[in-house]
Amino acid sequence: MSRIVNAEKKKNLCARLARIEGQLRGLQKLIEADADCEKIAQQLAAARKALDKSFFSMVGCMIEQGDQSPEHVAEMLTKFA
Repeated sequence: MSRIVNAEKKKNLCARLARIEGQLRGLQKLIEADADCEKIAQQLAAARKALDKSFFSMVGCMIEQGDQSPEHVAEMLTKFA
């Protein structure tokens, strides 16, 4: 099992997730306010891309740390990406 050990990378990932959390709260407000569906779709796409970027950032950390085999990283990418 792998963990993010670099404190700076962990902090950056948590900050990114906090921004995504804010995006999701904003989306909830848009929906509650009966905003235009295209505007909601645009914000959903932005949040999805932000989550994807977070995922790949985490995978990059795993690769840099070198504590998982390339096969395991590839398997994880196939399973979750």
